[in-house]
Amino acid sequence: RWRPLPSAALQPPDVFATGSWDNEDNRVSIWSAGDLGNAGLNGEYHGEPHLLCDIQHNGDVMDMQFLDQERIVVASSTGTVTIFRHHQNNQTLSANHRWEKAHYHVDQDTSCGGAACTGVVCNNPEIVTVGEDGRINLFRADQKDAVRTIDNADSSTLHAVTFLRTTEILTVNSIGQLKIWDLRQQRNEPSQIFSLAGDRVPLHCVDRHPNQQHIVATGGQDGMLSIWDIRHGTMPVSLLNAHEAEMWEVHFHPSDPDHLFTCSEDGSLWHWDTSTSVSEKPSFLHQGGRSTAYLSHSTINQSVVSAWLSNDPTKDRMEITNLIPNQTLSVNSLDVLGPCLVYGTDAEAIYVNRQLFA
Repeated sequence: RWRPLPSAALQPPDVFATGSWDNEDNRVSIWSAGDLGNAGLNGEYHGEPHLLCDIQHNGDVMDMQFLDQERIVVASSTGTVTIFRHHQNNQTLSANHRWEKAHYHVDQDTSCGGAACTGVVCNNPEIVTVGEDGRINLFRADQKDAVRTIDNADSSTLHAVTFLRTTEILTVNSIGQLKIWDLRQQRNEPSQIFSLAGDRVPLHCVDRHPNQQHIVATGGQDGMLSIWDIRHGTMPVSLLNAHEAEMWEVHFHPSDPDHLFTCSEDGSLWHWDTSTSVSEKPSFLHQGGRSTAYLSHSTINQSVVSAWLSNDPTKDRMEITNLIPNQTLSVNSLDVLGPCLVYGTDAEAIYVNRQLFA
């Protein structure tokens, strides 16, 4: 995850956090993206990311998100949620606050009762977590106890969560459903339920369009990218054939949401570009043997309707590029900010691309 930039900042992001899993000793680490140094022949920078600091973490890191410039919220397979603080003056990490067993199967007190916390989303100072136990927690960074817990929010595993607006969240589960929860309501029922037709394909990831809060993208077990308009109907507006295996993360570009990024167990990381002027752009996507496919979509009136919601495939096109064509191991996680992409793979390697739109 990129550390967020101050709102007025013009420079590209330079610091990111990673979390490990499946190790005896898992760690949360803070990295500097490396000196820009001299651009190589292809305009590529060869500065190596270097480790600024790290700290031990109990359990697998299942998800994490920066709360602000200094604090990062980390979800553990043990069910615990921890806020770590990055001290930039002396480059250390410390545990700032911990909610032990925020997620649990039997009760919080049994030693083995923890259930994995699978997803976390922040809207400072509020933090929402979801887990394998089908529970939703609302925490505040400054409070010891949960502000609100919806105990039996779901009978299946909740895999991911995002804020729709400050009082509403959206969850995705292991039977292909999206559910909207209004945190102002005291009742523990979703205000809306959406679902994939037919097969109950587990959904692993979700992201909301940064400017148009009714547009949501999800990805799941079958590698399909689904685009939803939560104002209409209960089914996705479009299903796009994407990856050949599980899609682990989906992210709209936060400041340029015509661009979307997905990564998968099949070792690919796709850049989906719906910006209208695809045909006029310099063809940087063709360098380096990258494969580019064209998918159709329509443009009804771009100022009113997002390209993501169109469904007449004859008028225009979407450009899709696999940014890592020959990768064989799973790409587990990605984040994008400004011109920079960071991703991690099962090769136990972290990659930074600082020229997404070069």
